[in-house]
Amino acid sequence: MASPSSPSRRLAGSLVLRPGAEGSLIPGLPDDVAAVILCLLTFPDQSRLRATSRAWRLLLSAATLLPLRRSLRLPSRHLVCLFPTDPSLASPILLDPAAPTAWWPLPPIPCSPQLYGLANFAAIAVGSHLYVLGGSHFDARSYPLGHPLPSAAAYRLDLALSRHRWERLPDMHIPRGSFACAPAPGGGVVVAGGGSRHPTLPSSGSRTSSTEWYDAATRTWHMATAMPRERAGCVGFVAHGAGGVGEDEFWVMGGYDRYTTVGGVVPNDLYCRDAMALGLWSGKWREIGDMWVDGERRRLGPVAAISAEDGRVTDVFMLDGDDIFRYDFASNGWSKEVTLGRKIPETELCGFVSLNGELHVLKSAKLPAETFHPRRQLKKRLALEFQVYNPLARKWRVFTTYPPVSVPIDFRTAALCTVEL
Repeated sequence: MASPSSPSRRLAGSLVLRPGAEGSLIPGLPDDVAAVILCLLTFPDQSRLRATSRAWRLLLSAATLLPLRRSLRLPSRHLVCLFPTDPSLASPILLDPAAPTAWWPLPPIPCSPQLYGLANFAAIAVGSHLYVLGGSHFDARSYPLGHPLPSAAAYRLDLALSRHRWERLPDMHIPRGSFACAPAPGGGVVVAGGGSRHPTLPSSGSRTSSTEWYDAATRTWHMATAMPRERAGCVGFVAHGAGGVGEDEFWVMGGYDRYTTVGGVVPNDLYCRDAMALGLWSGKWREIGDMWVDGERRRLGPVAAISAEDGRVTDVFMLDGDDIFRYDFASNGWSKEVTLGRKIPETELCGFVSLNGELHVLKSAKLPAETFHPRRQLKKRLALEFQVYNPLARKWRVFTTYPPVSVPIDFRTAALCTVEL
């Protein structure tokens, strides 16, 4: 390694600190060792420590840090991204599971003064890019008589940049909320279905069968073959060779395709038992039969998919009450995998997401806050409990964290995704 006084210094045998970054990274340690230590810090700590010095700002910038992690063969860093509520009003927050106390807020997306109550949007990460797509919102000018309106808006935030700022992308061709969405091969995004139904103010709303995909290279949306019928409230993922077809497919599961009414007044969803898959090479949909029979369940529960290193889904799991089920592509059915270590009341909804090959079940809780005064009454503090299941080891672990939010997280409206850096 070059001496600190030389015009440039090489770190970890691959990267060079440019002139102007005087002094060592950490006094008393070789810069190679210091660089590895800084690479191993949690993502929130790295973001905060960029302001320590010019050398640290250079090293912890995306242009240096990500290639350095690859050169050191460090594993990818996976983060949980939680949208507690309307992302135009409240900041999305990141959690590095390596440090459950290290939450990091992101900026809210740009807010229109004429719209409010964004819900049913899709939050999805492709590489270091975090997308917020579509959703349902209300027009403030028609308050309180307005009906939910589907949105075609698309936003993207690059987590690899030092300064986090949402970028407005071209609108989707079709406005949609509560739709299926998945990363597409090549770095794009594919979406299908959706509607305008708001979770807290139900109405008949609208539904669509349209499908489109975003090409990140050209920054354009392209229409694809529509689904055989309209569907909203569905989930999506990309799988390879499922069902013996030998190509990448965009799977759409669950949701509702039409309404009925109770007493001729109250809208009631008719949920789908089946699935369908779009061949990303052939451009054709194939319909897949019912995934369960009468009496087995009413609707598809929250779904989490585990992916291989190439990003393609290998296993699909569903949270149904206190049980987790695994989907069998060959038989088109669900089999019980495990029961939650800690049961959850039927009235309480949970978050369900996969991370690092494990399944995470998230639940809001109130726990006594720490106090060091013997006469001070214990107060309960809002917390978030993670039940983590490893399908390979078939073991559970539990940890609790305190997110920087002031109200319990309602997973009927909150959104979750994972980010790989």
